[in-house]
Amino acid sequence: MKVFTVGGAVRDQLLGIPVKDRDFVVVGSSPEEMLANGYRAVGKDFPVFLHPNTHEEYALARTERKTSLGYKGFKVHASPDVTIEEDLARRDLTINAMAMDSDGKLIDPYHGREDLAAKIFRHVSPAFSEDPVRILRAARFCARFPEFRVADETLLLMKDMVINGEVDSLVPERVWMELSKGLMESKPSLMFELLRSCGALKIILPELDRLWGIPQPAQHHPEIDTGLHVMMVVDYAASRNFSLSVRFAALTHDLGKGTTPKEILPRHIGHEIRSVDILKVLCQRLRVPNECKDLASLVAKFHGKVHQVMGMRNNKLLNFLQEVDALRQPGRFEEFLRACESDSRGRIGFQDCPIPEADYLLNALQIVQEVNAGEIAKRFTEPERIKQAVYEARLSALDALTLTSKAGL
Repeated sequence: MKVFTVGGAVRDQLLGIPVKDRDFVVVGSSPEEMLANGYRAVGKDFPVFLHPNTHEEYALARTERKTSLGYKGFKVHASPDVTIEEDLARRDLTINAMAMDSDGKLIDPYHGREDLAAKIFRHVSPAFSEDPVRILRAARFCARFPEFRVADETLLLMKDMVINGEVDSLVPERVWMELSKGLMESKPSLMFELLRSCGALKIILPELDRLWGIPQPAQHHPEIDTGLHVMMVVDYAASRNFSLSVRFAALTHDLGKGTTPKEILPRHIGHEIRSVDILKVLCQRLRVPNECKDLASLVAKFHGKVHQVMGMRNNKLLNFLQEVDALRQPGRFEEFLRACESDSRGRIGFQDCPIPEADYLLNALQIVQEVNAGEIAKRFTEPERIKQAVYEARLSALDALTLTSKAGL
């Protein structure tokens, strides 16, 4: 029985970056021996065990044989005679197909260290094409390691996988898992660029894929192309370490521009409402968590209105705050403004542009929140009269935001 550290932990150690999680492969053992030594079985599709003390995962060395389409279409073989080299052969990229024994000796049968030095993502073997999730993983690694590039032969293999229908068999939960992880990397745009270059984006996110080539007014969007703009917005959100919800909203805020009638381009009248409708279908298909879905819908519908708030009359401003539910969910409202900030600064030449609207809206919200609705409610008995009185008090409070204060912001 020998234990090897494998995969990302070895890669990151060689890169000199902090190792967050360690995976282990056990060679020369059996499920019975692992259980006898106190390990707890947790694997459903193949033998994986939790260490009795550290609770880290230990998997028995295994090989896989393709039996049908999709990432679950495999027959797994695990036995004491499977070698570490055979186990590494089933992995996706050479930089993830290295192992290290307990003495620190590197096992690198597929030259992962060389590709690590050359900053290349290269598939280990033709078996890469048997699992469509590997396309998503490769794309996610592009977002994590922006200085790396995909080997030409690996990109060709990925294109063949798309043509052969492997990507069609991806299940929604796994797509969302990989996309959400990629969105949280340092350069999310590179994930979508690789998916687009191999043809997978058109299948996984057709709503996003069709934004490339769609023009916008040059005076507001010097980058012109909508797809490029969205990538700049997502990368800005990543550069500010914004949450997953904000990054997803940044990614999806302009989906409606992909359905703008050609005869009115480069204008996009009514794209906000179209974005909300498209987003609803997308979120249902990928089973996007409610927190991400709700914020994205809010941003898609109202991001254009933020640019108008400085000129709004106070009743319109109060209505806007109520419409976006800022009083009941101030935390989400701040997330909303972060996504709108990303939209404003995700444009060529606007990366550092001032956004006085955000400060103005936060000041307005604070003023409205200071109105004591509970005290007002004590004066009336009818619910509608209470509601009207609270509204009027909040509106009066907003008069503190004079034209002078607007100009000062």
